[in-house]
Amino acid sequence: MSEVIEIAKTELNQKGYLDIDIDPTLDLVHEINKLKKEKNAIILAHYYQESEIQDVADYIGDSLGLSQKAESTEADIIVFAGVHFMAETAKMLNPTKKVVLPDLKAGCSLADSCPAPLFKKFKERYPDHVVVSYINCTAELKTLTDICCTSSNAEVVINSIPKEKGIIFAPDKNLGAYLIKKTGRDMILWNGACMVHEIFSHEKITKLMHRYPGAKFIAHPECEEHILTMADFIGSTSQLIKYTVNNEAISFIVATEAGILHQMELLSPTKTFIPAPPTNSCACNECPHMKRNTMEKLYLSMKYELPEIILEDWVIQKGRKCIDAMLKISVDAGFKA
Repeated sequence: MSEVIEIAKTELNQKGYLDIDIDPTLDLVHEINKLKKEKNAIILAHYYQESEIQDVADYIGDSLGLSQKAESTEADIIVFAGVHFMAETAKMLNPTKKVVLPDLKAGCSLADSCPAPLFKKFKERYPDHVVVSYINCTAELKTLTDICCTSSNAEVVINSIPKEKGIIFAPDKNLGAYLIKKTGRDMILWNGACMVHEIFSHEKITKLMHRYPGAKFIAHPECEEHILTMADFIGSTSQLIKYTVNNEAISFIVATEAGILHQMELLSPTKTFIPAPPTNSCACNECPHMKRNTMEKLYLSMKYELPEIILEDWVIQKGRKCIDAMLKISVDAGFKA
C-alpha cells in the first residue's frame, strides 16, 4: 500500500489529483459510504457540484452553511467537494482535522482575480478603512481582511460596520455594487469578478422570459447589474433554493451555476427549472473548476486521504479571525444559512 501511495503522490504533484485506475465495475457510492464509516469522514459539498456528488454528500450548502458545518463537525476527516478556497476555509475553522480536496486544481476565477500582494498595496491606500472580503478568496487574502462575508450574510455584515467607517470590499465588484445599492454605503471596490456569473446573456434570457411568461427570473448577486435589474429575486444559492420552494410559481429561470438545479428539482419535483444561458453556444452555465471534482476523484481522495490541504500556522491564526468575525455577526443577528 505504501508503494501505491508514493506513486499516487508523484501523480498528484503533476496533476493535482490522484490518477489511479479504478475498476469500472466498482460501486462508487457503496465504497464511498463505506469509507465514510471506516475513517469517520464527512463529505461537504457545494450546490454547484455534480448531482452524483451531491447525492452522496453528508451536507450540501452554500459558503456560509459549509463554513458553519466545517467548524462544528466532529469527523476526523473533512472531504470537501468544492473548490480550493472552500477547503482552505474548512482547514482554518477546524485546523486539527485532516481536510482533503478531490482535485487541488479546482480553483476559483474570482479568488484568482485578487492576488494578496497586489491587494496589500491597494489596501495601504486606505489605512482607516475596514476590509470586508467575500469568502470566495484565497487564504492569504483572508489574512488581510477584517471581516469575511458570504452572499447570504453580506448585507448583515456591511450593516454591522459603523457608518462613519470607510469600507473596502473585495474581490467581487458585482456583489459589491449590489451591496452599495442595498445598504447605501459608499464602498471602495476591488475590480474582480466570477467568470461564471459574468457571461449570462441578456438577450437570451429576455427570449426565455418571453417563451415562459409565467416564469420567475432569479439571479445570484455575483451577476452583472444589467442581469440583476431583470430579476424577480436576487439571492445566494441557499436563498434562491428557498425562494423556489416557497414561491407559488411553477417555473423559474435561474441565473447562477447550473449545478444548483439538482437540489431545486429534488425539493420541488413538480416545478420546472430553466438554466439561464451564457453568451457562448452552451445551453447552461457551468463552472469548470467546480466540475473538476468527480466521483472517481472523490473516492480516491477518501481512500488515500489525498490531496490534503496544508496551511501554515500563521495563515490559519491570522486568516480565521475574519471568518470568526463573520460567524459571530451572523449568530448575533440570528442569521442562518
